[in-house]
Amino acid sequence: MEYVRLGRSGLKVSRLCLGTMNMGSKQWKPWIYDESESEPIIGHALDNGVNFIDLADFYSAGAGEEVVCNVLRRLARRDELVITTKLGYPIGGGVNNGGHSRKHVFDAIDGSLSRMGMDYADIYMLHYFDIETPIEETMEAMNDVVRAGKARYVGVSTMYTWQFAKILSACDRNGWARPINMQLQLNCAYREEEREMIPFCADQGVGVSVFSPLARGILTSDMNSIRNQTDFFTAEMYGDQTTRDVAMSVARVAEMRGVTPAQVAQAWVLQKSEVSSMLVGADSKDQIDSALSALQIRLDQDELFEIERNYTPCDLINDYTAGKRIERVARQAAGRFAAANLPDEHELGQIMA
Repeated sequence: MEYVRLGRSGLKVSRLCLGTMNMGSKQWKPWIYDESESEPIIGHALDNGVNFIDLADFYSAGAGEEVVCNVLRRLARRDELVITTKLGYPIGGGVNNGGHSRKHVFDAIDGSLSRMGMDYADIYMLHYFDIETPIEETMEAMNDVVRAGKARYVGVSTMYTWQFAKILSACDRNGWARPINMQLQLNCAYREEEREMIPFCADQGVGVSVFSPLARGILTSDMNSIRNQTDFFTAEMYGDQTTRDVAMSVARVAEMRGVTPAQVAQAWVLQKSEVSSMLVGADSKDQIDSALSALQIRLDQDELFEIERNYTPCDLINDYTAGKRIERVARQAAGRFAAANLPDEHELGQIMA
């Protein structure tokens, strides 16, 4: 296992981070693993040097934190682990049981620590950017969580770059704990964060941890998983022809190398110098082994070109575009243009001449 400092902090994390959204309670989603099913996967990750564990209170409506940490207390020493959990999405009743208000920040950290059976989280993270709460209120509360010893660091996830800039500015102006980690989505089929967010994090000394390196499994060339059959987000995020073309290129590179498409897709992410750690939401020990093998793969220029040649820009994937994203295909004319007798390509060329 390789270990790196997370941004400019002194915290060292494994290049692979165990994602745990698939662990908790089947009452939440049909593809979730319960505690007995999760333990062998967690144990295998720990045995292979993974020290970075990603949680969120939202996963299985809190049961995820409980299940994963029950296993961790049996299998590992707390001081050898880097455990992150996140807040923001509502997991219970009441108008204040969600968001990033001062009230909810304090309620949420206490709830998470109680379920985790631990005294502190290593990184306490905002799950998204709350547009309804002043950022000064949120970040002062997060700073107070750190000062109270309930978290060692703070982090953030999934937002626009300008929103993250507001967070850093508020922290710097007031001397509050500055986020050391940005968790974002990045894979061969979704590269929009390379335009602004990732360069901004590099400039600001913020570590980058990446989730969904396999585009929710599509880059493995397997569309028949229970999750892909029951999770409508997969179709919304990756249901276009461009994604399928990218997946085919990944498969071609894998075939010529004699490895799996998953290993190629993961190697592409890990080869990015700006990426500190890659989340692995493993359903089996073999998937942990696949990610470990990807750490050893170095893609050459021909392979990178084949993987990247089909990519085209698309909408950002975040809370604000959910259900409203525009597919990467030409849209039909609308409004007065739909009814108009528009010139074809040849006629338009003559007009422009």
